[in-house]
Parts: sequence; structure tokens; C-alpha cells
Amino acid sequence: MSLFESIQARLDNPAIPWKGIIAGISVAQFAFETYLTYRQYRVLKNKKLPSVLENEITNETFVKSAAYSRAKARFSVVSDAFGLLQKLLVIKLDMMPRLWNFGVRLSQLVLPVKFAAVSSVAQSLWFLSVASNLSTLLDMPFSYYQHFVLEEKFGFNKLTRKLWVIDTLKGLVLCHVLGGPLLYGFLKIFEKFDTNFLWYICGFIFVVQILAITLVPVFIMPLFNKFTPLEDGDLKKSIEDLASSLGFPLDKIFVVDGSKRSSHSNAYFTGLPFTSKRIVLYDTLVQESSVEEITAVLAHEIGHWQRNHILNMIMLSQVHTFALFSLFSAVYRNLSLYNSFGFFLGVPDAGLLAESTQVFTPDLPIMIGFQLFNDLLAPIECVMQFLLSLISRLHEYQADAYAKALGYTQHLARALINLQIKNLSTMNVDPWYSAYHYSHPTLAERLNALGYVSRKKAE
Repeated sequence: MSLFESIQARLDNPAIPWKGIIAGISVAQFAFETYLTYRQYRVLKNKKLPSVLENEITNETFVKSAAYSRAKARFSVVSDAFGLLQKLLVIKLDMMPRLWNFGVRLSQLVLPVKFAAVSSVAQSLWFLSVASNLSTLLDMPFSYYQHFVLEEKFGFNKLTRKLWVIDTLKGLVLCHVLGGPLLYGFLKIFEKFDTNFLWYICGFIFVVQILAITLVPVFIMPLFNKFTPLEDGDLKKSIEDLASSLGFPLDKIFVVDGSKRSSHSNAYFTGLPFTSKRIVLYDTLVQESSVEEITAVLAHEIGHWQRNHILNMIMLSQVHTFALFSLFSAVYRNLSLYNSFGFFLGVPDAGLLAESTQVFTPDLPIMIGFQLFNDLLAPIECVMQFLLSLISRLHEYQADAYAKALGYTQHLARALINLQIKNLSTMNVDPWYSAYHYSHPTLAERLNALGYVSRKKAE
């Protein structure tokens, strides 16, 4: 018996209170993340800027930034508490088998063929369709508040209510049109290779990841925003000259109309590590920053390419995927776990499906098992989040250092400071909160690493 088989045999025990364990893990995760938010909230009451920012940020901006960050912190706690309440109610009220059976009845109404039982793959797709639609509906009040109250209050929201509804509907359609086939392929691998799925599933996810990097910027993102080629001029010439001098495989430069949803600014590039790249600039960044500052930001982005950060993150993602599904292989056939949540192997007596919240399937409902496994894995994923944030922050320091080596220290620093001001980004950050939530170092940390020396006070 292999190690995983031994673990699976020990865990497949009806005496183990799986519901209580998952509920406890969910509460513990909420408590931990709320504690981090509490630490951050206390720091946000500080009246003093980090020393490197004292001559850069006006007191008015500092006060407004702190107020914005506190408002987002309060909102995150309320939103997370609502999410926890949902999860606990799902467990308490046996909502997973109820939604599963609802999916069966819905499919019987929609599909021309009547049946009493379907394959777990097909039924998983119906279940996830019902669950995703319900989740979107429940989250809409929070999305509305975030855009039209919180972001509106601080002058960032540019969304209209019509556009917000259209975006929500587009998201749902894409979830079903693209997510359905992908989930079908994902589940069919388990159905066909039920005992040796590991390498097949890792290969499938790798292909999906590569396709997403390649196709999403070209075909999906334009469904939500307009991407316009950057006009000829000093900015375009500066970017092209920089790319040419560094051997950066630049294809096209676009300006995206981010301002129709928000006044936040950003810039990024897309493309696989060994293919040509597309640079995307937010229109707000182009309007509010100088040519030198934008070029410095792109020197930082090119630093990511030069240091192979994208390739590193792809490989790290694959290692994470392999580890995740290796652990999953030890628990996915755990019948006691499924049974605890009302899922049983076999075919029920006639009429039982309509009279009971229990689910009877001809084979394992892998999608349910994976969702429960993710809940059980939450403590490990919390530790992983610290590690991933650490690696991401290291990459940001390296990209900054690359731009510094090219002579962009002052312009990059000014760009970062201006972005901080325009976005009202947090000035004071608790180190634990930052280590868990922030993929980028704080502005003060980045300026200190750059060796930046202030020349003037920001307006």
C-alpha cells in the first residue's frame, strides 16, 4: 500500500466529523484574516508618514488615503463575514446536496431526455452553474456598495449602473461559455484516469494556463474595455527606443480606457516569456504622467521580463499544482467525506431523489470532493500565500533595481509617488498584513531600496 493509499484509508472514517472540521477551519481562517485587518486598521490611525515620504505627500492626501484604506478595511471585514456566514449556512442546511438535486431537476426541465440519474461529470456542470449564478446574485449588493458607495465617495468610481449590470452579465456568460468546457475536460480526466490522474491533470492545467496568457488579452479583455493603439509621438518613440535598446520583443502598444470604470492608474505587458509582448497603458496614466515617468515604469516591467519572473511564476504555479493534486489524490476517494455532506455512491430507489436532500451518484462527484478538499487545505494555502507574496515582492525589488541600473531612479520614484497619490494607496502598512496581502512592497520600502532622495514636495 502506497503512502497516499495509507493516508486515504485512515481518513476514510465515518467517525471523523468532517462538517465540524471544515466549519472550524473556515472560522479560524476568518479570525486570522480579521486579526490581520485589525492590525492594519490600527496602523492606519498613525498620524505620521514614513520618513521617506514626509517631503513627498501632502497632509491632505495622507489623511484622505488613510480614510480610504480604513473604509476598505471595514468593507473587507463585513464582506468576509458575509462569506463565512454563507459557508456555515451551506454546511448547516445541507445546501450542497440541495443545489445538486436542484440541478438534476433543472436539467430534466431543460434537456429533452428525461432521466433519474446522470453522470457526475454532467451533474457537476449543472451544480456549478446553479451555484455560480446564486453566488453572483448574493454578491451583487456588496459589488454595488463597493463601486457606487465606497469608490464613489473617494472619487474613483466611473462606472454607470448600466455598465455595472452589463459587466456582471458578461461575466456570467463567459463563466458558462468558457468555464463549462474547461470544467468538463477537467472532470473527464478524473473519470478516465481515476487512479493515475496526476500527470494528466497537471498537463491539462498547464495548457489552460498558457492559453489564458495568450488568448485572454486578445479576445476576452476587449469585451470589457477598448484597446486603442498608442498614437505616434514622444511617448511611443521613447517606449520603442527603450524596448529596442534592451532587446525587448515589443509587438504593439495599447491605451486602455480604464477611466470608464475607475480613475485608478496602471500599466502592464502581456505575452508568454519567449513570444512578442503587448504593452498596455491605462488612459489615466497617459494623461497624468510625463513621458519619462511612463518610460521608467515600463523599464521596471521590462525588468520582470529580463529576470524571467513570468517564467518563474509559471513554473512555481506548476509545482503548486502538482503538490495540490498529489494531496488531493490522498483524499478524493474518501467516502466518509462525501457521506458527511450528503453524497452517496449508488442509485436511489424510485422517487427518493425528489424526497430527500441526499444525493446518490453512480460514481464519485469529484467536483464536490475538490471543493471540500480546498476547504480542508485552507491552513496550508494561508502559509503558501505568505510565501507567494514574499516571492512576488522579491521580483518587484529586482525589477526596480533593473530600472535603477538603467538610470531611471528619479523618474521611477516620481512615477511611483504620483501613482500612490492618484490611487490614494496606503501609506502606513502593518508588516504582517503586508506580508500576507501585498504582492508589491510598500512605496516607502521601494523608495528606500531605490536610494531615492527627495527633490521636491508632491503637489
